[in-house]
Amino acid sequence: MNPFCTFMASTTGRIIRVVAGVALIAWGLLGLGGTAGIIVAVVGVVPLLAGLLDFCVFAPLFGCPLSGAKIRAGK
Repeated sequence: MNPFCTFMASTTGRIIRVVAGVALIAWGLLGLGGTAGIIVAVVGVVPLLAGLLDFCVFAPLFGCPLSGAKIRAGK
């Protein structure tokens, strides 16, 4: 299994994705404002949901399954 996929499916990887998502949303809505801020906030929803729902959007690019549980199981 690809080390990147394995890391992103780990608890640490999931926490990093959630924190990055929250940071992007906060920065977009509180820091940037306007249209650019809304776009950054919407983009921030992707890593937030990926971490919370346990999937990795980049895993298929590395030949790994989308599901974090399947990555951890080595399938």
